[in-house]
Amino acid sequence: MKPIIGVTAALRPESIIGVRNQYLESVTRAGGIPVLLPITAPEEDLRAVFDRLDGLLITGGADVDPARYGEEKRPECGAVIPERDRAEWIYAGLAIERDLPTLGICRGCQVLNVVYGGTLYQDIETALGVPRGVHAQEADYAVTTHEVVVEPGTLLDAVEGLTEVSVNSKHHQAVKDLAPALRLDARSKADGIIESFDDPTKRFMLGVQWHPEMLSHLRPEAQALFNALVNAAASRPRRVRS
Repeated sequence: MKPIIGVTAALRPESIIGVRNQYLESVTRAGGIPVLLPITAPEEDLRAVFDRLDGLLITGGADVDPARYGEEKRPECGAVIPERDRAEWIYAGLAIERDLPTLGICRGCQVLNVVYGGTLYQDIETALGVPRGVHAQEADYAVTTHEVVVEPGTLLDAVEGLTEVSVNSKHHQAVKDLAPALRLDARSKADGIIESFDDPTKRFMLGVQWHPEMLSHLRPEAQALFNALVNAAASRPRRVRS
């Protein structure tokens, strides 16, 4: 049976739940079955859904509530969605506890860092003086706009097999303090902003700050991230499903 990959979604106005189809296509292309996860259901139901998963993909989206990492919300911080934060904290916490193969993309990368105990820059332009357009590109998602330098011997290195990766960017928040349990996998070549990390004690727990789902149909190194997630999910011991 193909591995089932739970995909987190955004909660939009008028109570619409959704995600870009490119996330789902990338998982399908890798040989997995993508399933959108509920957001506002009771915690016991979220846990019951999680029990059916072989892997987890935490997607991009709205800013993480700074209260989650002990800070007051600043004017530069964008809108937050408490319901989504709550659900993703449950899913990410269970994934860490149970060693479920997990890939965090953009916001998902930030969520993983905070769940592990790290912090974020609420806005890299005001915090670091990095112009917003450097990491929140105006160009189409399918265009790469900067390079990240990959640390040798890391999970990202094993997946990509490259010393530098050309990436796209659509974020204004970023990892500030990397959680102690996490290992730095890559930084932005231009300004040193953390772009990727992994947990070396897990079978597959990886965060990337860019959007490989928008490049995966064009670039093998982007699709490789989803292939690695699905392969790790396929190799984990399966629970008996009724």
